[in-house]
Amino acid sequence: MLPPVIVMFMLVSFTCGENPAIQVTLTDKGLQYGKNVGTGWVQEKLPLVTLPDINGKIGYGIIVIDYTLTGITITKCDLPEPSVQFYQDIGGFKTSISGLSVALTGGWLTNFGIIHDGGSFNMAIFNMDLTSVVELGKDANGHLSITSVHCDAQIGDENIQFHGGASWMFQKFVDYFKGHIKGEIEGTICPYVKESIETLEYHLQAMNVSFDVAEALTFDLSLTGVPLINASSMNLGLKGELKDIKTHTDPPFEAQPFTLPEQPGYMLSMGLSEFTLNSASYGLYSAGWLKALITDSMIPSHFPVHLNTSSMGPYIPQLPKMFPGLLMNLQIYARELPMFSFHPGVVKLGFQGAAKAFAIQPNGTQTPLFKLNVVSTFVFSICNYTLTLAASEVGAFKTDALERFTRAGMMMALSKLNGKSQLHVFAFSFLRA
Repeated sequence: MLPPVIVMFMLVSFTCGENPAIQVTLTDKGLQYGKNVGTGWVQEKLPLVTLPDINGKIGYGIIVIDYTLTGITITKCDLPEPSVQFYQDIGGFKTSISGLSVALTGGWLTNFGIIHDGGSFNMAIFNMDLTSVVELGKDANGHLSITSVHCDAQIGDENIQFHGGASWMFQKFVDYFKGHIKGEIEGTICPYVKESIETLEYHLQAMNVSFDVAEALTFDLSLTGVPLINASSMNLGLKGELKDIKTHTDPPFEAQPFTLPEQPGYMLSMGLSEFTLNSASYGLYSAGWLKALITDSMIPSHFPVHLNTSSMGPYIPQLPKMFPGLLMNLQIYARELPMFSFHPGVVKLGFQGAAKAFAIQPNGTQTPLFKLNVVSTFVFSICNYTLTLAASEVGAFKTDALERFTRAGMMMALSKLNGKSQLHVFAFSFLRA
C-alpha cells in the first residue's frame, strides 16, 4: 500500500546543514488521495502475485505423507479501505488494513514412499489484518530513502478445498495441517511487503537528483535534510540550485531559511525562495549567456521602427547624416549580475545592462556608434526603466524618445511572455528568505 504513496515523491528526489531553496509539503489531504490511488494500484497488481510453495507433512500414526502446495496465485481480493497516516515517532508512514479477505488457487502434490498424487485446490483466507511502518530518510547523495521498520500480518481463518487425484482422502486431513498452511502464508506476507519496499528504495537511489536545463544550466534538486514529518504533514527541503552546466560553480551567496506557510486545504504546496532564481541568474551571467545580438531581420516587417540609420533619425538626428542608408545591429548584455527579490505578492528583478549599437558598412565591417546603459526593475511588467547615454561616437543626443520607444517594445515582449508562462499547481508561494 505504501509504495504508490511514496512514488508521488520520486520526481522530487535530496547536503547536510544547507538551507533549502525549495520546500514541498504533503498534507494529510494529499496523503489520503495517494492512499486511494494506491488501493487501486494494489488491486491491479494482486493477480500477478505468486506466493512461494508451501511444504509440510501429514502424520497419522506411523504414516507420514509429504505434501506441497505450489503455483499459489490470487484470484480475488476483498480489499477494505486501508488506514494511512503520518507516523511522527519514526519519521515515516503507517499503513493498516483490517478484515482483508483473499481467494487463492493452486496445485497440490503428495508423496508417500513410491506413491505420488496431485491435483488442484481452492483456498479462502478470511479477516486478515496487516500493519506496515516505513521510515523515510536521506542518503549521502541527497536521494529520498525508504526503509521497512515494522510489519505484522495475522490471518483470522482459512478454508481449503482439494480437487483431483485422491483429494477425497486428502481432504479428511485438512484440520491436521491447515494451521501449518496458515502460518506459512502469514510468514510470506511481510517478506513480500519488505521486498516491495526494497525495490522502491532501489529505484529511488537510481534516480537523478540533478537535471540539465537546456544548454546552460543544471538544476540540483537533492534533499538538504531528512523529511520533516508531523501528525498532519510532511515537508521536503530541496537544494533548488541552478548552476553553470560546465563549471558547476556555486554562487557567492547562500540560501536563507524561510518558512512555508501551512496550506491545509491543499494536497500539495510548494515554496520557492529567491535563491533559486538568483542562482540561475548567476550561472547564466558567469557563463556569458546574458547577452544577445539583435539584427534588423529579427524585427517584424510591420513594425514602425527598424534597425537602420534612417529609421533611427527621429531619435538620433545626426545618425542618418553621418551614416546614411546603413543597417545596424545591437549588442545587448548585462553589466552586472541581475538579482531577483521577493516581496509580498510580487517578484522583482533588478537589471543593469548595456546596448552597443553598430553600423554595418557595405564591406561588412561594423562601425561603433554609441552605447546605452539600461537600469530597470521588472515586476512581471516594467515598474522602473531608465535609458542613459554611456558613450557615443556620433555625438551627444537625447534619449527620452528612444527610452519611450524601447520601453513600449519591452512591455509588448513581457506581455507575450506572461501569456505563455502561466503555472497551475495545487498551491505555489514565492517566499522571501
